Amino acid sequence: MDNFTNDYLLNKKVRILQPVDGYRASSDAVLLASLIENIKLSDTILDVGSGTGAVSLCLAYRFPENHITGLEIQPQLADLAKQSADINNFANLVYYQADIRQKKLPVSPCFFNHVITNPPYSEHDRPSPNLSKALAHNHTDFTLNEWLKFCLKMLKPFGKIYLINRVEAIDEILNTFSKRAGGIKIIPVYSKPGQQAKRILISAQKDSKAPTVICPPFYMYNSDGTYTRAADEILRKGKSFFTIDI
Repeated sequence: MDNFTNDYLLNKKVRILQPVDGYRASSDAVLLASLIENIKLSDTILDVGSGTGAVSLCLAYRFPENHITGLEIQPQLADLAKQSADINNFANLVYYQADIRQKKLPVSPCFFNHVITNPPYSEHDRPSPNLSKALAHNHTDFTLNEWLKFCLKMLKPFGKIYLINRVEAIDEILNTFSKRAGGIKIIPVYSKPGQQAKRILISAQKDSKAPTVICPPFYMYNSDGTYTRAADEILRKGKSFFTIDI
């Protein structure tokens, strides 16, 4: 695949190759990656629907000793992610082109300590005319419920799951986690003060019975359009979400 751009994450600490015309990562990926913290050297991480690798590339930079695996259905995106891992010298990071709806996969259930995912957001939105974007953004024959059940299946007992999605998906997410995961942390994400939250970050622990917690709101931008201090700490400095003051 030759038609790609050279881009950067974490204030040029991480290089990423992305298609010129197709699915491209946003700040959502870096925010999502920031949810993982304080992991053991033996912990394994799975990125489900890894796209161009933005989430897992950020994690490979932050956790160079941990084995990280990405699963992506689109061959061209999986190939670009592999190239990005190579040019960053992330030997701990591997990608597989795989369809999680299939029975035979290159990963085993109950294997990972952490599963992180940025699922397709909607089955109702009008799909993009770009097939790559449509496949990444819209789920049509595989629901969010099924996607999250797969993620939970990949986790070891008491492993942790992390995701980002639209606010309106919260009912479906909580219903899926019911009796399967607890210790749920919900973080509403706002673009600017005075606006409604459009995204939610969520973390949860498989098999946990701990109560759900709604965390303080996270604001991406100040009123003048500049990054908030918290956003700057995450997007440019690579800090963990739970180590900064919101």
